[in-house]
Amino acid sequence: MKIIVCIKQVPDTTEIKINPATGTLIREGVPSIMNPDDKGGLEMALELKEKHNAHITVLTMGPPQADSILREAMSMGADRAILLTDKRFAGADTLATSHALAGALRKLDFDLIITGRQAIDGDTAQVGPQIAEHLGLPQVTYLRDLSFDGNKTFTLTRETEEGYQLLEADAPCLVTVLASARKARYMRVRGIVEAYSRDVEIWGFEQIEVNEEFLGLKGSPTQVKKAFAKDMKSPGSVYEAEPEEAVGIIISKLKEKFII
Repeated sequence: MKIIVCIKQVPDTTEIKINPATGTLIREGVPSIMNPDDKGGLEMALELKEKHNAHITVLTMGPPQADSILREAMSMGADRAILLTDKRFAGADTLATSHALAGALRKLDFDLIITGRQAIDGDTAQVGPQIAEHLGLPQVTYLRDLSFDGNKTFTLTRETEEGYQLLEADAPCLVTVLASARKARYMRVRGIVEAYSRDVEIWGFEQIEVNEEFLGLKGSPTQVKKAFAKDMKSPGSVYEAEPEEAVGIIISKLKEKFII
């Protein structure tokens, strides 16, 4: 089995600060990490490797420093790492990003593509499904669990607002995984040493199969106008009351807010 895991380097959002003048993120001095949902997906791939002797390729698009999360993935057990980096990819929104990743995936063999549900720096949950659409693949999102029959069929548990769905999909297919689906393993000391002695493949525009019009700022129909920190809310008030009294309290509060 051949598995490709798409991962992303993101700022550690617990350390994020906003420039009050511009409303943009201050990234200088902010540590970067592997996106948590992607890490859950990588752990799922590593379990399939242990059970079915799968080969795992990790793929990311980003600046040269994204090399660090690829080596982290290799130190955990990934077999191959590819970094998409090119000035023509700069300024990409989710659609342009998915076009670039799909362009690289067209050059690779795979039975399963795993992405995180969403990235913590954007929370769009769009890139994985967009890749599946570009490649014409069946997709299952919000994955909680996965198993493989050793032939061609995956049994998938998908989380929904109402509960869970149990589905089957034949390879090749794409899934998006929740961070809570798996607790990622730690890097191995020997794995770290080996990861930094191996090469990360660098791919640019010439190595992928996609129209340049779909990439970067040119291929991005959306742009971020402003980012801002969410305002803190007051803790509110807690009342212990009988039903009739509670109704009166609710009505009075709604009147105070001129809702009724």
